[in-house]
Amino acid sequence: MVEFDTIILQFGEQGEKTGWTYIEIPADVAQQMKPGNKKSFRVKGKLDALAVAGMALMPIGGGNFIMALKREICKALRKHRGAMLHVCLEPDDDFKYIIPADLLECFEFEPEAGEFFHSLSESHRGYFIKWIDSAKADQTRANRIAATINAMLRRMDYGMMLREQKKARE
Repeated sequence: MVEFDTIILQFGEQGEKTGWTYIEIPADVAQQMKPGNKKSFRVKGKLDALAVAGMALMPIGGGNFIMALKREICKALRKHRGAMLHVCLEPDDDFKYIIPADLLECFEFEPEAGEFFHSLSESHRGYFIKWIDSAKADQTRANRIAATINAMLRRMDYGMMLREQKKARE
């Protein structure tokens, strides 16, 4: 497990990352956790006293990584941009996304969609799963599952699907 103190940062105008609150994980710290790794990976540990698991570290170049901090995490920490944060992390090699039963049921009716879904990387499947699971209303969840099945049949990843949905709304 690695331990370090850092400052909570926030992206300004940065494309899709605009407004993200995050911390930076220096290359030497990331290398202690996953030597030679330059790709995204999941970690668990503590941010101050808050236990976290399944958090993604994303590469930003030069061997450095970032960890996005969702609004709920910042609220639980009672900290925002500019605050100091004590970080204790280790790789979360046990992390796996659980495919919702209602999505699996749809894959039984559309096996081609299921095949493409399972060909995606774990992290890309996770984008769809988190999006579906974050729906608050049953109708929203059903719409998201339908959109996911449609995207899989059209061999679209999560980003492609979102861009198409945005164009359709414009």
